[in-house]
Amino acid sequence: MIRVRGLTKSYGGTLAVDRLSFDVAPGVVTGFLGPNGAGKSTTMRMILGLDAPTSGTATVNGRRYRDLPAPIQEIGALLDPGAAHPGRTARSHLLWLAHGGGVRPRRVDEVLDLVGLSAVAGRRVGGFSLGMRQRLGIAAALLGDPRVLLLDEPVNGLDPEGILWIRGLMRDLAAQGRTVLVSSHLMNEMQATADHVLVIGRGRLIADVGMAELTARGDSGEVLVASPHIEALASALTGEHASVRAAENGTLLVGGLDAARIGEIALARRIPLRELTPRRTSLEAAFMELTSDSVEHRSGQHATQGSPS
Repeated sequence: MIRVRGLTKSYGGTLAVDRLSFDVAPGVVTGFLGPNGAGKSTTMRMILGLDAPTSGTATVNGRRYRDLPAPIQEIGALLDPGAAHPGRTARSHLLWLAHGGGVRPRRVDEVLDLVGLSAVAGRRVGGFSLGMRQRLGIAAALLGDPRVLLLDEPVNGLDPEGILWIRGLMRDLAAQGRTVLVSSHLMNEMQATADHVLVIGRGRLIADVGMAELTARGDSGEVLVASPHIEALASALTGEHASVRAAENGTLLVGGLDAARIGEIALARRIPLRELTPRRTSLEAAFMELTSDSVEHRSGQHATQGSPS
């Protein structure tokens, strides 16, 4: 488990992290989200003992990182895929980490195989693509078989196969009872992967909530319905005290009735349906609403023809 209590970090007159408190529990994938400059990277660095907090604490399994007897075997981290020396081979980089962390050498080949780098284990890291460097960084995080994983933007540079792989890996690790904290700007990936979400803005905690609850907060409760007999369906639904309004392409948005009840009404009147879809709020929409007051760098309007440069 990762436990953060009153964590604060100031750089001169700038408050990067402001009295942050949260727990990252085992058994679930926890997404760590926030706009640029929100304090995510600083928080992760303090959890790993790379930055000293101005005040507050961050512990892993009840201890500060510097007090862990074998850190690599308790928490694995990917913060920078470019951290490996470009002149080393993938295998020698991992062997060096294994030697320093008290990990048996044969574990190196196990993680190389796990991340799909066995065929290039003898190549120098300087010739690796960004995706290959990401895989090597994930291998390093897994080297000590830790119970806690901290991953910053793990899908950067990965191709579609790699994205599916890392998504499945994170969920498998959580299913084994491990603690998984992952930071990403890719909202669709977080929605597909995370069970729980921590959202921060300007260094403060904005939300600490389950993914389903977060995305349900903004649900309109409407159901998108399509039918070849749309007028008859609209009349039947209105007769059941539903709110009905026209949507694009001849569909309806229906409020006041759930999808099951709409289907029952259509079946009773023998009205065929072509679509029956509850409208769900995306994580991206929920995130934008939560962090609207915490964005430091806001884009302007799109330029139009004739606009000054």
